[in-house]
Amino acid sequence: MDTVIDRPTLHRLDGPFGVEVRGVAVGDCSDDVFAFVDDAFQHHGALVIRGQQLDPGQLHRFAARFGPLEAHTLQQYTLPGDPFIYVLSNIEVDGRPIGVHNEGIGWHTDLTYKRRPPMSTILYGLVCPPEGSDTLVADTCAAYEALPAADKAALDGVKVLHSFQMLHDSRVGRAPLTPEQKAATPDVWHPLVRRHPRDGRKALYLGTGTVKAVEGMTQEEARRLVFRLVDFATQERFVYRHKWQAGDVLMWDNRCTLHTGTLFDDVRYKRHIHRLMMQGTEPV
Repeated sequence: MDTVIDRPTLHRLDGPFGVEVRGVAVGDCSDDVFAFVDDAFQHHGALVIRGQQLDPGQLHRFAARFGPLEAHTLQQYTLPGDPFIYVLSNIEVDGRPIGVHNEGIGWHTDLTYKRRPPMSTILYGLVCPPEGSDTLVADTCAAYEALPAADKAALDGVKVLHSFQMLHDSRVGRAPLTPEQKAATPDVWHPLVRRHPRDGRKALYLGTGTVKAVEGMTQEEARRLVFRLVDFATQERFVYRHKWQAGDVLMWDNRCTLHTGTLFDDVRYKRHIHRLMMQGTEPV
């Protein structure tokens, strides 16, 4: 039976963009209530729903209501029995990690190395440290609009080469990619400035981990451009900082944001997060 919610409400987040939805139990909500949540997501770029109690099946079904789910390349870090739920954790069971630790540190947009990167990402917090482990989300539409006109003119139409193998090889301690994983993730070109498919807004589309080359530039020129743009787009005036509580659902639109995790004291504290992504379209 659907949970009856009379009036779900929107509240501005403590930051320059995004909203919190209150009065919703996402594991058991009606079509009308879900439509309210979906509309809030589509219009605001970042979405928070606190106080949820979700088992993996409920989380999976909620995410799938937004569209087909995106499987992760590294299946060894997914939840047993569900290839779409990726586990972020420093918890060990019988001496073995149940997920991947310190994932997502550094400004990026998820899976830019795919021809059709995911539309959105959902994180659900099961165990959250009382300090540290924040997630920061930056509005790259607002950042693009704030660029000088000369930068906008110079960046429109520029292509960027994204590489999963380069990203993977930069991480210490990771097992080498299998031939199958390499074949499934060839390097791919995407526009540096993409249009949002819903309303045509322009957004910067880049990150610090996957960019291998920029069309028409030397490697050093490309590196300087990427870090200059990321530094600009991640100024405090564009960023929402999420401080986690157990039961939080945090969702962002990969088509118009950058995000990063932050470190925490992983000797004192445990962390356990489930992550899902929804399929997207080829950036244009």
